[in-house]
Amino acid sequence: MTLPAQHPVIWTGTYTPDGGGRADGIGALAANPDGRLGWLGTATKTDSPSFVAVHPTLPVVYAVAEQRKMVRAFRRSGDFGLEPLGDPQPAGEATCHVAVDRQGRFVTVACWGDGHVLLFELDADGGMTGRFPAAPSADPHASLNPGEPRQSRAHASLMLADGRIMTTDLGHDTLRVWNYVPGTGLVADHEVALPFGSGPRHLVQHHDGNVFVVSEYSVEVFIVRPEAGTFELVFRGPATSGGSLPDDSGAEICLGFQGSYAYVGVRGSNIISVLEVGAGGTELVPVKDTPSGGNWPRHHLVRGNWLHVAHERSDNVATFALDALTGCPGEVVHDLQTPSPTALVPAG
Repeated sequence: MTLPAQHPVIWTGTYTPDGGGRADGIGALAANPDGRLGWLGTATKTDSPSFVAVHPTLPVVYAVAEQRKMVRAFRRSGDFGLEPLGDPQPAGEATCHVAVDRQGRFVTVACWGDGHVLLFELDADGGMTGRFPAAPSADPHASLNPGEPRQSRAHASLMLADGRIMTTDLGHDTLRVWNYVPGTGLVADHEVALPFGSGPRHLVQHHDGNVFVVSEYSVEVFIVRPEAGTFELVFRGPATSGGSLPDDSGAEICLGFQGSYAYVGVRGSNIISVLEVGAGGTELVPVKDTPSGGNWPRHHLVRGNWLHVAHERSDNVATFALDALTGCPGEVVHDLQTPSPTALVPAG
């Protein structure tokens, strides 16, 4: 399919058969002005690229290979194709997330299986060069379970507006803040311990500098605020208006409508929860829970007045129109069948 110039591309992270999925690699979707998504095809065949990220200035895409314990770089080719850029780089067990520095200097990689956080410096073409593992950190809640050490499980990285990097650790219920030192990698700055058993998963920074976090295990939202350079926990609340079920797990959190609303996906109950940002960015107040339009909403994206939700287990991306006054989704306006989608990332 030829891509019309006015239609942006959205890359889909996926699971391939090695990860129990049905996809062939990174998918490419056309984002139409009316909110509908069109399937362009598989941009490149690659093993379980469950999360992808794009370079801020170059036509380069980075993808984890979750089951292969690697991260890969691809260069855009043609309308929506991708071709390998350099060799795959070794990472850690269950390599699950990749993020790119806002200045294009490096990528960070989080590994759920062993808790490793890695940094790869980038060359002028966007290729990965030096590999720098970050120093491991201790569990701040170790005294609560003596004799039963918990596995560190890094899950995501966020490039902060001030140039630092924040990572989540589901296993240790911790947010870690790092500084980038060229030629050295990530150097620890400080940590923020969240409540025991919460399991911080994904995070997003509000325009006021506060960071909003969704927890996988407790299905809550947290807000940490920078105070004199150190983030402090200032808010804890439910991620949904209707509560959560025992088998539910939080997935993604993103912002929309100029930062007035946050959107949280919950797997199990299969809902998208809308939360209003209040009190100057220090509260998240649940407004409405809406069925997500499929099974296992792994990731979602707000694009203008449209909400796109990727469902890993029902092989579809559901699209909703967002109400301009309330920020809430209505009925599903379009449903795209696509295999095992796990992430939705605009190409630029």
